[in-house]
Amino acid sequence: MLRFPIYLDNHSTTKVDPRVLEAMLPYFTENYGNAASKAHEFGWKAEAAVELARKKIANLINSEPGEIIFTSGATESINLAIKGIAENYVSKGNQVITTPIEHKAGLDSYKSLEKKGYNIVYLNADKYGMTNPDELERAINDKTILVSIILANNEIGTINDIAEIGKICREKKVLFHTDATQAVGKIPVDAREMKIDLMSFSSHKMYGPKGIGALYISGKFPKIKLTPQIDGGGHEKGLRSGTLNVPAIIGFGKACEINKKEMVSECNKIGELRDKLENAIIAKLDGVYLNGHPEKRLYNNLNLSFEGIEADALIMSIKDIAVSSGSACSSATLRPSHVLKAIGLPDKLVKSSIRFGLGRFNTAEEIKYVINKVVEKVNNLRDISPAYSKETDRKTPKGVRA
Repeated sequence: MLRFPIYLDNHSTTKVDPRVLEAMLPYFTENYGNAASKAHEFGWKAEAAVELARKKIANLINSEPGEIIFTSGATESINLAIKGIAENYVSKGNQVITTPIEHKAGLDSYKSLEKKGYNIVYLNADKYGMTNPDELERAINDKTILVSIILANNEIGTINDIAEIGKICREKKVLFHTDATQAVGKIPVDAREMKIDLMSFSSHKMYGPKGIGALYISGKFPKIKLTPQIDGGGHEKGLRSGTLNVPAIIGFGKACEINKKEMVSECNKIGELRDKLENAIIAKLDGVYLNGHPEKRLYNNLNLSFEGIEADALIMSIKDIAVSSGSACSSATLRPSHVLKAIGLPDKLVKSSIRFGLGRFNTAEEIKYVINKVVEKVNNLRDISPAYSKETDRKTPKGVRA
């Protein structure tokens, strides 16, 4: 039996897995101590639980527990990484290299640095949202102190060749940060193998609670120093002061443990549903174009542009289906997607793009309903749209953007 509304916005946030909630509950009502309280059993139990969770998180990305710093979420982790490195290494140089398709947390951090005199270099993104490693290599110079490139894009799902980018940065002896918020827990991410120095990610993108994230800081080579962005009691090795959110950390650890065990089977299941959704919509409708790489993308991501309609109009007509017209973190601005504009999508297709984000709890029955509803409503909107004509000569194959 179908239950409404149907949730297909799993890039913005995910439902907390019941197993995660179960693990968290005792730390609200029974083991409620402060992990920084060293004088009694309540504090000891909280600290032990936090350190166990830290191990589970580290295990998911092949790192050491001591390389995990807890934050309030990926936005804080990104700010800490970018600003913390920039401020600490300014005596060595002032150039930071990134891309125009980063999350707003990164882009706004770069704007802040630019106001302070830093030179921010934006590499090109190709039509799929990929970064060219050769262009990166040419851009690095003796003033470069940080390279920060997103692992998997939050709007179009494109996955960058982070291992190759990390290799170049290591060879050039430049620190490398990646925003892996959409990737960790969904695809294998190996911080060691990919030669990542700093990595930001968050719990609520992987069926854990909101309000908790992590910054991985390599403790191997090179030795990395950051300027803290929050002052206080010196928690988290002095890098992030503030009382630890123990219940959320426990949930974060449990979510990572589950994802480590179930990643492959989940990839297959959700990937099949995503492909079914994509193929059916493209087969039933003309003028539908896939945004992002056709193969190198997250298995749960589907970003489509529907020629001749406004995305907002389609979203309003399918109120029983939760989807997005872009990043939830920047949707309040009502601006066209900076990601789609950066990859060269024409304005009319930017404004007609919808992001479907599938997740662990979606069913085949739900996807069947979504297919029928989207096709019906797109046809209805096109019937009354002066911007779309069924007689238009379309030379581009279905589902492919020229």
